[in-house]
Amino acid sequence: MLDYLSLIFVVAVKVFKKTTPNGKVTVYLGKRDFIDHIDYCDPIDGVVVVDTDYLKGRKVYSQLVTTYRYGREEDEVMGVKFSKEMVVGTEQVVPMVNAKMELTPVQEKLLKKLGPNAFPFTFNFPEMSPSSVTLQANDDDQGKPMGVEYCVRTYVAESEDQKSHKRSSVTLAIKKLQHAPASRGRRLPSSLVSKGFTFSNGKISLEVTLDKEIYYHGEKICANIIVSNNSRKSVRNIRCMVVQHVEITMINSQFSRHVASLESREGCPVTPGASLSKSFYLVPLARSNKDIRGVALDGHLKEDDVNLASSTLVTEGKCPADAIGIVVSYSVRVKLNCGTLGGELVTDVPFKLLHPAEGSTEKQRFNAMKKMQSIERHRYENSLYTNEEEDNIVFEDFARLRMNEPE
Repeated sequence: MLDYLSLIFVVAVKVFKKTTPNGKVTVYLGKRDFIDHIDYCDPIDGVVVVDTDYLKGRKVYSQLVTTYRYGREEDEVMGVKFSKEMVVGTEQVVPMVNAKMELTPVQEKLLKKLGPNAFPFTFNFPEMSPSSVTLQANDDDQGKPMGVEYCVRTYVAESEDQKSHKRSSVTLAIKKLQHAPASRGRRLPSSLVSKGFTFSNGKISLEVTLDKEIYYHGEKICANIIVSNNSRKSVRNIRCMVVQHVEITMINSQFSRHVASLESREGCPVTPGASLSKSFYLVPLARSNKDIRGVALDGHLKEDDVNLASSTLVTEGKCPADAIGIVVSYSVRVKLNCGTLGGELVTDVPFKLLHPAEGSTEKQRFNAMKKMQSIERHRYENSLYTNEEEDNIVFEDFARLRMNEPE
C-alpha cells in the first residue's frame, strides 16, 4: 500500500516597508491598494518600528494625507497654488495611546516578528472620500501630475503640530480604489435614436446595445449596432468609440478623451430602404493611450501596472452629483456619417469600467495576467525572506515600486 505524503503549502505574506533617511524609523504596510466596497472601505493597517533610544522623550506620529491637484504645477505663480493638501487622520503611534486597538492578522504577525520596538497604527478613509486618480501628463509637462493622491506620513516630533524634519520622516504613497460589485446584474444598456433631414422624407434610425453593464479592465466591449435607413440619404461609414468622461469638481471642469476607437466601411454605404446589423469589439487600455494628455488613470504605479481610472461609484441613496475629487465615467459612442449635407447621427450608451470584485474568479484571472506582464520587474532580488515557516513574510522595499511619490 502506498504511503501518502502530506504537503504543507506556506503562503507568503508580502509586506512593503520604507525607512527614514536617518534609518531610525521604519514603516511597514501590508498592501498599497485599499479597496472601497461602497458600504465600507479597507482600513489602512500598518506597523512602525522605531529606535527608542533615538526618541529621547519625543513622539512618533502618523498621518493619512490626501493631495488634490487640480492645476499644473508650472502654472503656479505669484503664490497661487493649484493644489489642496488635507490631513484626514492623525494618530500618535509612539508611545501608544490606544492600547486596546484591534489588530489585523498582518499586524499581529509583524508585531510578533519585529519585537518590542514595533507599534501598530490604523486609519480609516472618511465617508465619500474620492478615489485615487491621476491625469496623464505630456512629456513636456513638468512637476507633479494633476489628480487625487493619498499617502501615509510618519514623523518624529515633540508635538503633533511641530514641523517634521526630512531626515526623521517617511512618506508612503497608497491608493484608494473601487471594485465592481459581486454581481454584474442582467441589465443591457441600450440607446435608440433617429435623425430626419430637411426637405427630405423619412429618417435614419440607430440602435446600440451593449452585452453587459459592467466591464472589467482589459475586457472586450461588444457593441451591437442596428441601422435602419428609411430616408433618401446614405450612411457612408460607421465609427465606434469608447469615451472617458472626466469631471474635476474643484474647478467644475469637464472634458472627454477617446480611449479606444474603430471605424468601418464594411456593409456601407447603407442605401435608402436598406438596413445593417453589425457588432463592434473594443478594448480600452491605458498602454494604448500613453501619448494622450488628460487620460485618467488609477493612481500612478509602474508603467506596466497602470490601468485606466475606474468608473466612480457612489453609495446607494447618494446623489452622483455629490461625488468629489475627480469623477470618471465611460460610454460607448457611435457615429453614422450621412454625407456632407446629411451630417452625423450620434448616440452614447453609458457603462461602468471597474476592477473585478475581491475573491472572484475574474479577480484571480486579472491578477494572473497582471503578474505575467510584469514578472521581470517583480523579482524579489532585493527582498528579505524570513526563515520561520509559521511567519513566512516577504519584506519588499516600498520605494522601488513607486514613481513620482510626494516628498
